[in-house]
This record gives sequence, C-alpha cells and structure tokens, in this order.
Amino acid sequence: MPLLPPPGVVAVVGPTAAGKTALSLALAHALDGEVVNADSMQLYRGMDIGTAKLPAHERDGVPHHVLDLWDVTFPANVAEYQERARAAVDEIAGRGRVPILVGGSGLYVRAVLEDFAFPGTDPVIRERLEAELAESGPAELHERLRQADPAAAEKILPSNGRRIVRALEVIELTGASFTAALPEPIPYYASVQIGVDRDTAELDQRIADRVDLMWAAGLIDEARQLDAEGLREGRTASRALGYQQALAQLDGALTEDEAKADTVQGTRRFVRRQRSWFRRDPRITWLDGASSTLMEDALSACGVLAR
Repeated sequence: MPLLPPPGVVAVVGPTAAGKTALSLALAHALDGEVVNADSMQLYRGMDIGTAKLPAHERDGVPHHVLDLWDVTFPANVAEYQERARAAVDEIAGRGRVPILVGGSGLYVRAVLEDFAFPGTDPVIRERLEAELAESGPAELHERLRQADPAAAEKILPSNGRRIVRALEVIELTGASFTAALPEPIPYYASVQIGVDRDTAELDQRIADRVDLMWAAGLIDEARQLDAEGLREGRTASRALGYQQALAQLDGALTEDEAKADTVQGTRRFVRRQRSWFRRDPRITWLDGASSTLMEDALSACGVLAR
C-alpha cells in the first residue's frame, strides 16, 4: 500500500465558499506544496466562472494539478479522476513537495485518500436504466433503490437520476448493495485532513455574494459558449449549479434575478449535503474559516507537516 512517508498528503475540504482556496494557497507556501484539485466540476474545460476555478494569474505561483480534464459532454468518471489525481500526488511527492488535495466533492476526496476500487460499468445495463429514467423519471427508480438498498437511497436525492442509475447499476453488476460496494475507509495515503467551515449566516451571505460576482464576471456568456460546445448534452456538466440556471436564463425560462436566486438556494442546499458528508468523518479537523488564526490553526493540525 503506497502510504507516503511524512509529509504525506494534506487535504483541505469543506463546503462551498468557506475559504478552502485561500487557505490552500497559504499552506502551499508554508509547506512547499502544490495543489491537487478535488472539485468535480473544475474537471471540465471552460467551466471557470461558475465553478470559481482560480485563474492561473491568481494562483500566487502555486502549481495546480488535475484541472480541465474533460469536455462538457463527458459524463463524470470518478475512477478516471482517481487515477489522474493519484498520479499527480505521486509525482508531487516524488519531487519532495507536499501534495495539497483541495475541494468540496466528498467522493472525489475519498477516491484519492482511501484504498478502494470502483465497480465497473456495463453499457447494456446502463443504457436500459437510463432509458427507464427518461421514461419514468427519477422518483420511480429512487423507490426501487430504496427497496434494494435503503442506506444508499437515504444518501442520494430522489431527483438525482444520474446517481440513482449508477447505484442500481452497481447493485445489478455486483449482486450486493451499493453501500457495500463502497467499503469502510482504509487509508491509501498518509494524510492530514483539514475541514474549513463558517457560521451558517455568514456562509449564506458569502454564497449570495459569490453568485452576484459570477453573473457580473460573465457567467451567461460562458454558458452560451459552453452551450455551443454541447453543455446541454453533458449528463454531469449540464446540472452544475449556476450553469443549469444560466441556460434557463438564456432560454427565457428564468429572469436574471430568478436565475441568481435559484443558484443561491441550490448552493445552500448543496452546502448542507457537503456538511453531512464531511462531518461524518472523525479524521477531519474542523477550523473556522473566519478565524484570525486560521493559518496557525491549520499548521497546528498538520503537526509533523509544519516546517
């Protein structure tokens, strides 16, 4: 098992807009590190404004890895991400630097840090389930999942057709529950995991401010360009927060104010799911993103990693 010797991997996780990016840059300078992306939507080329992807000129000289891998038509593939991210971690560590894994996509963080393989896929089963999803809608398939694997159904929103289909596919492929296919965590890398969060009212305001900035920075124009590149056909990318609302605005289905408000509300719901995922993990040390001693606290949490 390729557990890295100290300094290992530092993971900076937590909900959207809590301050992970700023902390990761500061830690990279303090620990001689480089950033490895663990935000699922930042894997898509051209999805920059709506994902708050840090432009190269704002990365303060810190190398960033595993960004812009896929076209917007490409369906999310966590197994491929796992391979690419671990290759980046190994390459960074091989040069004597500290890999800093940063993002709010819980499954992607786990895919890097823990020792498990993802079940494969079967195009025949997948096509059949997707046809059923198109015909019947996600609610009916979610009920089927609830009967087969109540624990998985509890974690997957009834509206998330893509994840419902994947769970049912794994159950059919393996003959076991989807929950059993994702076993209890066994470390793949030695790591320190730092969670960044804020008071809910403060985070709500930061989300609203971020959405205003997204529209001001040109999200609609970005969505229009991505639409020409097939965004609507992308099973994963088309549902990204901000982009689905921007497409609705372009279609005239939402006004700008309605699109922004819907993005804010959707992001706040997403934050609750992020907290639910990460807060279950006792290995994460939680820090207040608004604290004046955030950096000192993060270095303290790193322990032997501090230099």
